[in-house]
Amino acid sequence: MKIDIITIFPDIFNSFFSESLLARAIKKKLISIKAHNLRKWTNDNHKTVDDRPYGGGAGMLLKIEPIFRAVKSLSSYKVRQVKTRVILLSAKGKQFTQKDARRLSKYSQLIFICGRYEGVDERVAKYVADEEISVGPFVLFGGEVPVMTIIEAVSRLVPGVVAKEESIKNESFSDKQGVEKEYPQYTRPEIFRMKIRNSKFEIRNSRRGWHVPKILLSGDHKKITSWREKQKKN
Repeated sequence: MKIDIITIFPDIFNSFFSESLLARAIKKKLISIKAHNLRKWTNDNHKTVDDRPYGGGAGMLLKIEPIFRAVKSLSSYKVRQVKTRVILLSAKGKQFTQKDARRLSKYSQLIFICGRYEGVDERVAKYVADEEISVGPFVLFGGEVPVMTIIEAVSRLVPGVVAKEESIKNESFSDKQGVEKEYPQYTRPEIFRMKIRNSKFEIRNSRRGWHVPKILLSGDHKKITSWREKQKKN
């Protein structure tokens, strides 16, 4: 999968690309991710990417011209067998779900347009982007952090990115909204006891400590599976 990000702050993504499983997937050439500076596609000496909105109003809007040029330059839609999707990150977009992550993971190329300032010229949403996506009912400074969220959700569904495919299949299930639900999990120690007194945890602690559910220690995998399924539905 090829992922291209159009932004005016490409350096924000540097550490994101170079850490954890994402960095490993890039090294193994399972995915390719590049952040591109929108100013590269301007045609004036000042590298202008924004302007005042028609009709007045606070703030500035990202201009359509450089965004159109960027998408046209980066798009691989002319290449046979390449499925490209152009996505505008917007507070007024459709809220992103796990179903969207699965859907987007089927594309060969994703192009993300990161909004900034007061937003983006509406013609980008109407004519350039294939869809508008939001990561939640709130407003951020720009689309860069939402893009990171979407890339993580999508890239982990690309075959080979997650070493154990079972961890994707078994860890959770999707409800009607496409939201992942997981069963509770525990690891050592079997009993955790706190030695701190007069803390806010003291009432919950007690002398007996905090225990791992007995069913998980039983060794009965059939019962454990049944317990986990019930937990996911709660």
